[in-house]
Amino acid sequence: MESVQDKITHLRTLLRHYEYQYHVLDEPAVPDAEYDRLMGELRELETEHPELLTTDSPTQRVGAAPLSAFEQVRHEVPMLSLDNAFDEESYLAFNKRIQDRLKSGDDLTFCCELKLDGLAVSLLYEQGELVRAATRGDGTTGENITANVRTIRAIPLRLSGDNIPARLEVRGEVFMPLAGFEHMNDRARRGGQKVFANPRNAAAGSLRQLDPRITATRPLTFFCYGLGLLEGGEMPRSHMGRLQQFKAWGLPVSDRVRLCHSPSEVLAFYHQVEADRPALGFDIDGVVIKVDSLEQQEQLGFVARAPRWAVAFKFPAQEQITTVRDVEFQVGRTGAITPVARLEPVLVAGVMVSNATLHNADEIERLGLKIGDRVVIRRAGDVIPQVMSVVESADGAREIVFPTHCPVCGSDVERVEGEVVARCTGGLICGAQRKGALKHFVSRRALDIDGMGEKIIDQLVDKEYVKNPAELFELTAGKLTGLDRMGPKSAQNVVDALAKAKQTTFARFLYALGISEVGEATAANLAAHFGTLEALMAADIDALMAVQDVGKVVASHVRNFLDEESNREIIRLLVEKAEVSWPDVVVVKAEEIDSPFAGKTVVLTGSLSILSRDDAKERLQALGAKVSGSVSKKTDLVIAGEAAGSKLAKAQELGVKVIDEQEMMRLFGE
Repeated sequence: MESVQDKITHLRTLLRHYEYQYHVLDEPAVPDAEYDRLMGELRELETEHPELLTTDSPTQRVGAAPLSAFEQVRHEVPMLSLDNAFDEESYLAFNKRIQDRLKSGDDLTFCCELKLDGLAVSLLYEQGELVRAATRGDGTTGENITANVRTIRAIPLRLSGDNIPARLEVRGEVFMPLAGFEHMNDRARRGGQKVFANPRNAAAGSLRQLDPRITATRPLTFFCYGLGLLEGGEMPRSHMGRLQQFKAWGLPVSDRVRLCHSPSEVLAFYHQVEADRPALGFDIDGVVIKVDSLEQQEQLGFVARAPRWAVAFKFPAQEQITTVRDVEFQVGRTGAITPVARLEPVLVAGVMVSNATLHNADEIERLGLKIGDRVVIRRAGDVIPQVMSVVESADGAREIVFPTHCPVCGSDVERVEGEVVARCTGGLICGAQRKGALKHFVSRRALDIDGMGEKIIDQLVDKEYVKNPAELFELTAGKLTGLDRMGPKSAQNVVDALAKAKQTTFARFLYALGISEVGEATAANLAAHFGTLEALMAADIDALMAVQDVGKVVASHVRNFLDEESNREIIRLLVEKAEVSWPDVVVVKAEEIDSPFAGKTVVLTGSLSILSRDDAKERLQALGAKVSGSVSKKTDLVIAGEAAGSKLAKAQELGVKVIDEQEMMRLFGE
């Protein structure tokens, strides 16, 4: 007679086999009802005999207790990013770099795979059992998401097959198929709950749930695409061979993989995948191209943040056609009036788009756009919707009339010569500009007033408690307590933050004023050049144009702002009444600073993990660097963090030196 132990072992083996057939081979062997029946039988036996329960049992995917926080995990082998190619020219440049570096004349074979649009994860197996799962994080340290990953049925809790290594770490992508995403969002809508914007956000949000029982309800799946760590075992010496080995051990691998022996074959595969993209059933954003030979990979090695032997060949931004229903005009904090197209909602790159910026009157004229036209919409970089062209002008389409008076306050609209932007002349009497100016003034990069969020500013302006930045410092805890969701403790915290913000820097003060075209870098240059507020206030156009990177347009904006009596009065109130102050600026020339960054033009790109972007920028400027927002022939150095994109590609194209964050910290002396 079969023992309970034997029965449990048989059920576990059977269920693992069915999971392998379903998730890896995509060949379901039994109906879902039969699978559920066997799972129920196993669960009942394990409940009756808890001493026979094991962590790798198919019943143990969902843990019972929610976590309080995610534990940090250090990757034994860093999870690097890939460099990007955005067009055929940049892909061919990658291919040439490979050929030039190898110099062997050997035939090159590339393994081409889908670039999945989900969340990269690491899976660690010991003696064939899943013991840890982690996110990529910054590439060196990620978050332990083991409890959540165990709920994903495509991921085996125990590997199957022969010659399984003692320790094996694989990398892959957790993602959400489109059908599951739509079903999940439909269910959320019916329940009056918040829906996810796209499958990638849904996958990321599902994996970062503290309660794995929630993750278990989400339709997540997984494809394995690479090796991280191998101990006590062997693997094939080609990437394709490794993918096949992963599959033999029960790890799901995409079947859209091809070996290509020439650039023309790679491009053919790329274009075929691009054409098939809508029918795949899940989101991808390109093709990953890897040198197949492990020997050649080892010869090629790595750059600061990525392997030389692989590249992500990204697809162009997705486009759709829709109709312009109307055009409205928004007023920004500097009075800039921006036309916004209201569209017939359309799904573009996984996001429902109903608005698109038209930038300015010149852009409307360039497009020849009218209300009612059929237009091409693109999410540039798969993020920002914009109107690309008019494909059909409808009968009865209406001309777009740019306003001559502000749609918020009714003040005149003017367009400064040499600028494409039209602006409201109302200044702080304009409610839109007042709110925008105050929100900018308190923002983190300006005066950094903690607790003074957008909704608080909206209420303060709507209730007419505050009309200009100086009046913020007159607020009391009692007055703030009268605002929605503002209790006595929160109100006092804001008052304390206002008091703290009175001690700032000259550069932050200038930036906080919100002078048109004066960003952080320009504010820092003005502060360093003039040293005092009095010297800046007295400067004429020529003196302003002597400042680094200040041209005639910026100089005119600064001078016009300082000539406006209401602005001068606000500055006076801030300094004399509110007592906003800063230490004297010591003007030091770049050539006098002993630093490898002195006098260099530096660009930051990607996500930093050790310092915030703002902190890194301040450190670089203190060491004499000019921090720029774009890469050009004048750029001396690019510092690339995680997920660096087009700026890194531009730097590589121009031959600009690139370092990673660790090297930056070393040059800082840390």
